Amino acid sequence: MLTELLKGLAVTFRQMFRPRVTTRYPKEFRTKPQRFHGRHVLNRYPDGMEKCIGCELCAGACPARCIYVRGMDNPVDAPVSPGERYGFVYEINMLRCIFCGLCVEACPTEAITMTHLFEMSVTNRDDAIYTKNELLMRPDGTVPHMFDDDPYANYEELNTADGWLRATAPGGVAAYEGVKMWQGTQGPASWDPEPDQETRDA
Repeated sequence: MLTELLKGLAVTFRQMFRPRVTTRYPKEFRTKPQRFHGRHVLNRYPDGMEKCIGCELCAGACPARCIYVRGMDNPVDAPVSPGERYGFVYEINMLRCIFCGLCVEACPTEAITMTHLFEMSVTNRDDAIYTKNELLMRPDGTVPHMFDDDPYANYEELNTADGWLRATAPGGVAAYEGVKMWQGTQGPASWDPEPDQETRDA
């Protein structure tokens, strides 16, 4: 009996002095992959115009039916987007979203992408429905957080909108590896393509 107890304690003591594999969350963040499927963001063009044209293709592609879009004609004197229409209403019900990224693939203007934001706990179900106010990129190109008192609003990784969009070979064609196949956006995020595997691994 005593022998088994000592064996068990020996395992415990061995683990105590090994390097820890966990991070001290929330004080430390694990670096997330480039294509991490986090919370969505509606992007802007470098000149500040909204990329969303209210076509509703993202809502049609969503298997969870969690996206609601309603387009409206652009005002002639002060257009919101370069097209004839813009996304007047844009809502995502995060309680239903499965973070599949099909909305990103369906968007013809690259208006919606996925960020590295992952904390979306709410105490009120209404707060889980993200509207255009929470989704639309700020004029300086940073990603808006759900609440003004978000303690992680200053993390650079959580303020960029370049997550998921980069592709090693856009469209699955190896000939386009390393070639930028999408339009830029505002802000500090780098939308440059990922390097090839040899460069990355080196």
